[in-house]
Amino acid sequence: MQITNSQSAITRKGTIISACIVAGALISAGLVVREVVLYPRTDDAEVTANFIGIAPVVEGPVMELPIHDNEFIKKGTLLYKIDDRPYLYALQSALAAQAALEGEIENESRRISSQVNGVDVAHAGEQSALANETRATDEIEIAKAAVARSEAALKQAQADENYATANFHRIQPLLAKGFVTEDDVHKARSTSEAKAAAVEQAQSQLLLAKASLLSASAQKQQAVAQITQSQAQVKESAHSVLVLAPLLAERESRASAVRLAQYNYEQCSVLAPFDARVTNLTISEGEYAKVGKQLFTLIDNRNWWVLANFRETQIGHVQPGTPVDVFLMSDRNTKYRGVVESASFGVTPDPDVVGKLSEGLPEVQRTLNWVRLASRYPVRIKIVDPPPGIFRVGQVAIVVMRPPHRQG
Repeated sequence: MQITNSQSAITRKGTIISACIVAGALISAGLVVREVVLYPRTDDAEVTANFIGIAPVVEGPVMELPIHDNEFIKKGTLLYKIDDRPYLYALQSALAAQAALEGEIENESRRISSQVNGVDVAHAGEQSALANETRATDEIEIAKAAVARSEAALKQAQADENYATANFHRIQPLLAKGFVTEDDVHKARSTSEAKAAAVEQAQSQLLLAKASLLSASAQKQQAVAQITQSQAQVKESAHSVLVLAPLLAERESRASAVRLAQYNYEQCSVLAPFDARVTNLTISEGEYAKVGKQLFTLIDNRNWWVLANFRETQIGHVQPGTPVDVFLMSDRNTKYRGVVESASFGVTPDPDVVGKLSEGLPEVQRTLNWVRLASRYPVRIKIVDPPPGIFRVGQVAIVVMRPPHRQG
């Protein structure tokens, strides 16, 4: 009887212990499920970084290649140098052409400035010629009046001469008869000779007045010719000023040629745009570099990310700013800190369902074709303070989402 009671007690204890174990397992399972749902983890992740292909902008033989494959280089390090002599000659030629144009513009400007002055001088000459014409016209009128006066004076002098001569010839015979004195005859002769001299003087004055009239007429003709010449000079000088416009329009073209030649020359020596790791370097000095043909690749060493693929049922719990523990497949014992930057909103759909689409979205492979699996979306996780020389593009990683208070 005592044995039966003891066995019954043991059975009850076993039942209670079993129930506790089951309850604990259920609670543990619930906590694990909650942890997995709220803070998912995955080993479907890879390390990545930004990388660029280095391709030349100008072509030519590679003269210098101081870098090595897989070498770490700092920003500003010389990557390669293409033979720059043809581009230097092109730059010098462009500069010379630009200088020649500037010299031509300067010379033309000076010539045009002189022509502009010539326009002013021509205008002044035209005005002077007009004034000369007016003055010559006035002098002609004065000369005509002087001719008229001289002709009238000549007629008067001739009349006086005729009268004095006739008077002399009239009284000269009377001297022998005693009707006049010798002094009367002498006076008559003197008067006749004086009147003859007056006629000659009047004739000279008339000739001088006619000469003045001819001179004034000639001056007027000269002034008219000068006016025509000055007007022609004004038109010619004004037309010559327009020659500078095509040269000024060509200035920007020459400057653009210089800038292009300078750019091509500078592209012969290429420097590292950032701290980077050289990879896929398979050329040596002497290689003929062609425009756009990639020579090697630079991996941006400044920032590293992990792209982790999470199921669509988990992606709702992955928010930007969530702290992450990152482990590398090559070293599971070292933990690196990361933080979620973003989660993708698109992957390539299953071609068996929607057909083949054009490229442009990340492609995440499904592992079973006969089972409808949840899609996986890449989550971009930035590594916080990555140590140098550890991370490599394509490394397999394990990521575990952590609440903020458990990060560290």
